[in-house]
Amino acid sequence: MIEKVINIIPRIFFILAFGLFALAILEGVLDLFKWTLSFLPYQAGRLFEFAGILLIFVIALLLRQIREELKKN
Repeated sequence: MIEKVINIIPRIFFILAFGLFALAILEGVLDLFKWTLSFLPYQAGRLFEFAGILLIFVIALLLRQIREELKKN
């Protein structure tokens, strides 16, 4: 059961990080025209930071999975 959860979490985090990157790029482009996405409480730079943090967790979880597979063999 725990292995299924550990397999799903990196996928969810990766999708969230990709979405945050997309929102950050959109917010940055809109900022060039002095527009903004009013539902976002953060600026584009902070969204990039959140996406990077999520990707660090994805990398850590994937490395953990690789280590577990190598221990099995």
